[in-house]
Amino acid sequence: MERRIVLGIAGGTGSGKTTLANGIKKVLGDNAVLLCHDFYYNKNAELPYEERCVLNYDHPESLETELLIKQVNELKEGRSIKRPVYSFVTHTRLEETIEVKPAKVIIIEGVLLFENPELRNVMDIRVYVDTDSDIRLARRIERDVNERGRSLKSVLEQYRNTVKPMHEQFVEPSRKYADVIIPEGGYNQVVLSMITDRLKSFLT
Repeated sequence: MERRIVLGIAGGTGSGKTTLANGIKKVLGDNAVLLCHDFYYNKNAELPYEERCVLNYDHPESLETELLIKQVNELKEGRSIKRPVYSFVTHTRLEETIEVKPAKVIIIEGVLLFENPELRNVMDIRVYVDTDSDIRLARRIERDVNERGRSLKSVLEQYRNTVKPMHEQFVEPSRKYADVIIPEGGYNQVVLSMITDRLKSFLT
């Protein structure tokens, strides 16, 4: 069976992990696929919209991590998957799926990636992105207001009520499982070059 490598990128909200993952994917092109843990939020379709709005989306139980693990293993075995599509506007998973074909490098990124032992075990390289909390909050506000249609008030309430407490309980402690801790994520061009050079070596 063809060997594939799984790179996990974790870190707090707004840390730059998505930027880092996208930067690596751009450099590697068709040699890499990218899965976001956010794709795997629970459906919650049985709940009315008002209730879905106030769920704790920063707790590990808000995600169907078992499905992510299953699909990563399928990609490692050379099989295509149909990954979920999640709407942050309606707070529910859509009926449609997107086909993802296997590649030599499988990148997964998410806030809670290192919290789950079984998920950690499918990764060959674990990178934790460490960024100052003030910067992370500013980035989250900008993203949620501009891209996800949230109000400033709702973003700040969510940050105080669930994002910050869950970060302290689950995300920050998980950094001890990282192989390498880096500052600023994809905004750190030196680190981006180092990681992509290492992966290019694996590909050749």
